[in-house]
Amino acid sequence: MGSMPEKPRHGFGSLVSGLQEVCESGVTKDLAWRRSQLKGLLRLLTEKEEEMFDVLRDDLGKHRAESYRDEIGALVKSVNHTLRNLGRWAAPEKAQAPLVSFPATALVVPEPLGVVLVFSCWNLPLGLALEPLSGALAAGNAVVVKPSELAPSTAAFLATNIPKYLDPRAVKVVLGGPEVGEQLMEHRWDKVLFTGSARIGRIILAKAAKHLTPVALELGSKCPCIVDRLDSKRDTQIAVNRIAGGKWSLCAGQACLAIDYVLVEEKFAPALIEVLKSTVKRFTATPECMARILNEKHFKRLSSYLKDRKVAASVVHGGSVNPKTLTIEPTILLNPPLDSDVMTEEIFGPILPIITVKKIEDSMKFVRSKPKPLAIYAFTRNEKLKSRIINETSSGSVTFNDAVVQYVVEGLPFGGVGQSGSGQYHGKYSFELFSNKKAVFKRSFLVEFMFRYPPWDNGKIGMLRHVFNTNYVLLLLGLIGLRR
Repeated sequence: MGSMPEKPRHGFGSLVSGLQEVCESGVTKDLAWRRSQLKGLLRLLTEKEEEMFDVLRDDLGKHRAESYRDEIGALVKSVNHTLRNLGRWAAPEKAQAPLVSFPATALVVPEPLGVVLVFSCWNLPLGLALEPLSGALAAGNAVVVKPSELAPSTAAFLATNIPKYLDPRAVKVVLGGPEVGEQLMEHRWDKVLFTGSARIGRIILAKAAKHLTPVALELGSKCPCIVDRLDSKRDTQIAVNRIAGGKWSLCAGQACLAIDYVLVEEKFAPALIEVLKSTVKRFTATPECMARILNEKHFKRLSSYLKDRKVAASVVHGGSVNPKTLTIEPTILLNPPLDSDVMTEEIFGPILPIITVKKIEDSMKFVRSKPKPLAIYAFTRNEKLKSRIINETSSGSVTFNDAVVQYVVEGLPFGGVGQSGSGQYHGKYSFELFSNKKAVFKRSFLVEFMFRYPPWDNGKIGMLRHVFNTNYVLLLLGLIGLRR
């Protein structure tokens, strides 16, 4: 019930058509049904918490505290927020009707898109599946979730348990690898949300073009962290706590929002590095405090960065690797070559380059020289610098004096720009991502203006000018024949 085998013999046509029938029946539009699905998600998150800890430990070696902070707890908070606000989000919104159309009303009515497909990623395998799922259900859609095959325990957990807590007629989980994803994209969907690499994102877009399927992409990027000189030891320590947390305690840096590299003034770099060293030692005092690298392929990719001689020469902390446990020690680099892979590719791991600049203002030029990132982080008390970062750079988000926490602020949209993605979700933005804002305009038969119809003459053109310039006094005078 609710899940599909890896390679269906006859493709996914019957699955898609079955979900379309469910949508056409109207069951998913009912607000009571939507609320029941959200409550089912909350029961899943509560009753299966221990199982979720287990599968996340299985797939990624995550500590239960990290799993709760980044996935389970964040999901509970998000779904509760959606439940509290769903009635308001789903209500028609009044729009202004032009006076010339009086009497008339204008509304924006959110309606479900229909049948949507969600591809989730392996690094937050629960959050990146259930967060968009909750938004799609809140908007009244039928949903197919394709979990990442690279987190197999979590994928199996979702396939087993989602049908028990959600309506199996309208919510399906499809398991399998890339070939299954390609089969799914052969069909017409009303929306696709993909979270993952830019390489696969391009494939998704190419497949979607066949049916003109709208796609939202949540991709990776090299998220910079600008660190201004902080005068007090307390401010410096708090900043370093948050930098270390935004790098090494977030799936060992294997997250699109993780800090990728730091920009700091030359004269402040030594002090920053010393505090980073002592802090990361404290944070990772026991091995289970940091997740492991996903698999051997990713381990080799990250290890290869450190094998580059010029990069190896820049290591100022860490650098040891263990292929048996798929772990890499938290590693700090100082000024690795800017043309090395570690500085041209998204790191997605526990390696943190520190790049020095003459003046902190130079960091903005450096950031602008790279593709637009998913997030920019900056630690500073300088309000002018904050304004310049906001105004002179482009990114999915900007966070000052913290890192990653913007992800769990439901009032803020989550999404990229340019090469870091397109489309936004979380909170109301999830509801809107999976809704069509239908314009509804209602007029009466009471008033009719014949100047909008041919045969044309200069008088009618003059009346139309008054309408489009909203000069209703001259329009009225023209209508009663006092002015042409």
